[in-house]
Amino acid sequence: MSKVLFILKRREDYNSITHSHVGLSTGLYNSASFMDVMLRANGIDSALEVAIDNNCIDRLVTKHKPTHVIIEALWVVPSKFTILQKLHPTVKWIIRLHSELPFLAGEGNAMDWVADYSDFDNLYIGVNAPRIMREVKVFLKTRSPDKIWDYRVIYMPNFYPRDYKPVKRINKKKDSIDIACFGAVRPLKNHMVQAIAAIDFANKIGKRLNFHVNAGRIEMSGGPVLNNLKSLFEQLHNSGHQLINHQWTPRAEFLELCGKMDIGLQVSFSETFNIVGADLISQGVPIVGSIEIPWVIPKFCADPTNSADICDKLLKTYDWSWINTKTNQWALTSYTNKTARIWAKYFN
Repeated sequence: MSKVLFILKRREDYNSITHSHVGLSTGLYNSASFMDVMLRANGIDSALEVAIDNNCIDRLVTKHKPTHVIIEALWVVPSKFTILQKLHPTVKWIIRLHSELPFLAGEGNAMDWVADYSDFDNLYIGVNAPRIMREVKVFLKTRSPDKIWDYRVIYMPNFYPRDYKPVKRINKKKDSIDIACFGAVRPLKNHMVQAIAAIDFANKIGKRLNFHVNAGRIEMSGGPVLNNLKSLFEQLHNSGHQLINHQWTPRAEFLELCGKMDIGLQVSFSETFNIVGADLISQGVPIVGSIEIPWVIPKFCADPTNSADICDKLLKTYDWSWINTKTNQWALTSYTNKTARIWAKYFN
């Protein structure tokens, strides 16, 4: 019988006063915790731990005695597995990647570490999207053509709990529109193009725009993005449009905030799942996404390079908000039901 242990690394900026979830208030923690609960609901023994650093892993594995350890994201120095495999020779280790290649390209040591991981016989690479799965296999097969890689790279898609609020009707009588473009500020999240599209949309429906972001986390050279975003709205102060910044909050508070929005925008350049989009949909709020999000209905996906297309999809969502939300809730459920079957089959 399989026994699974998820291990995450605590954030460097951990603050015991402001951070919930044993020191990790991030999408990565939410993703792993959803998996943990889903596996246990399917009769698979599972646990989740947060480590301070590499040196915590042996203690956590000794404590839980798992058959499989899933390391969430790239943070364990590859050479550490020389020691860990001697201490725990029967454990199957899985390094689970959460990003497509454009995002991984911003991680300074990603390809070196993936290559080094592959040199260990009982260490596997988990991925949560088909495209990055193919690309990792191409890389590893080219590097070591004498090895069989098909079973060493595992498809492990994301799960999201089905706990949906009733569909929220947009109040078209108010003089403003609240659009959420939540998520860590980084270039691939495409905040600037989406902001221009939202301004265009608000102008066309004759309303003031409240453009909501989470600027409490700046990642991967996202500082200039935030500076330009602030400048954009400062220059438009006479229009009534405004940028509203929300600090990162515990999950329950964030979901409550999502429920106050009229429309969510997640037209990013690179995604493998997009938990923020799922959070908005779960609270009954319609979203406009990009085709990078695997579960969003194509009718409500826009070209991330084309602000006119994003504006057009916002107009469609404004007119058909109920259809947007219900069809995306259905699509999200269908996607995550398949996820549960994939994980249960692997660990059973």
